[in-house]
Amino acid sequence: MSFSQKVLHWYALNMRHLPWRATQNPYRIWLSEIMLQQTRVAQGTPYYLKFVEKYPTVIDLAEASEDEVLKLWQGLGYYSRARNLHATAKKVAFELNGQFPNTYKGLLKLKGVGDYTASAIASICFNEPKAVVDGNVYRVLARYFGIDTPINSTEGIKYFKELATEVMNTDNIRDYNQGIMEFGSLQCAPKNPDCTVCPLNESCVALEKNMVDKLPVKINKTKIRKRYFNYLVILNEKNEICLQQRTGKGIWQNLWEFPLIESLEKIEIDAIRNQINKLKINNSISELYLHNEIEIVHKLSHQHLYTRFWMVKTNGELENSIPLTKIEDYPVPVLLAEFIKELQSSIVS
Repeated sequence: MSFSQKVLHWYALNMRHLPWRATQNPYRIWLSEIMLQQTRVAQGTPYYLKFVEKYPTVIDLAEASEDEVLKLWQGLGYYSRARNLHATAKKVAFELNGQFPNTYKGLLKLKGVGDYTASAIASICFNEPKAVVDGNVYRVLARYFGIDTPINSTEGIKYFKELATEVMNTDNIRDYNQGIMEFGSLQCAPKNPDCTVCPLNESCVALEKNMVDKLPVKINKTKIRKRYFNYLVILNEKNEICLQQRTGKGIWQNLWEFPLIESLEKIEIDAIRNQINKLKINNSISELYLHNEIEIVHKLSHQHLYTRFWMVKTNGELENSIPLTKIEDYPVPVLLAEFIKELQSSIVS
């Protein structure tokens, strides 16, 4: 059997029965593919099920508010995916009469859809012979063919796409593309794959040359940025709390958060008090104290957030405040969602 035939045979025996595999509906395939970008299947599946239940069609998703979409997405991370998801839903619903493009080139015109996602949707939904190349596919091809060209280099991206196209099974592209991704996820796993039971082990170059743990090669381009976040949890006697929407093009765009003081390094209570004075809170502050002495380190792909929460108790009315009981209606970063649960629990008790 050829490489692609072995992959197809393995897939027929080992495929996971995932909810989006029971359909060729472009809306549902697109939804699953966007969610599974940089997200494990186990984490993404509950979100997929929540979305298709609340928004069974692309029109339902398009008619939702961005806040509703972000709230349902909360905890899945990489929130630009959710914003792109909503923008594309509106384009398909209102400009394309509710119909997704049925070609690779047409799909590429949608916001948030790149080569991989367009190839996946085109092949799974419309049987177009387009090879998918994601992290799993890079790993399988690099190991099987013994390729040490960095997968995130310009040369590597071009080469692996050409190779994937050369070895794909055009007669059954739908199952083949899903099969090679599944193979990389389950069999040719990133760490400690069981090569003794691999159907490709007789001709795998990496196994023959003892390079399985060295491939694929990736250039480390990411420099981690440290940021120091000081959240002001401003709460009055009525249990009203200050909340504001995050703007700009940085992380968590359009999500909600407490008033934030970002500093270049760890700061203490005197600096916090000085910054609070600049916020012009027109109420007397009855208490100001640090909730967590040890910083919570929230790790994102390119940055680490060293976060502390400062409790600010005040008297009287607050601007930009909402009842604490209503805070769960607002989409917030998961870092804040965990703190809010703790805060609500402490107040109730």
